[in-house]
Amino acid sequence: MPDMANDWITTVKAAELTGYHPKHIRRLADAGAIVAQKFGRDWMVSRASILGYARSVEKLGKKRGPKPGD
Repeated sequence: MPDMANDWITTVKAAELTGYHPKHIRRLADAGAIVAQKFGRDWMVSRASILGYARSVEKLGKKRGPKPGD
């Protein structure tokens, strides 16, 4: 079980870890796809949640195979 005190990261840090844009991170949070919480004026994301999401998307991409014309 992750240490929740050290699990929260900023949307900017989450973007650096995953390569996603910070706005996309916020959209994922709004959609409930990742665990996020607002602390004061700043949105914080669960590191475990965003990394798990990124891994699952990567796996889905591999299953889809090459696109026509590749």
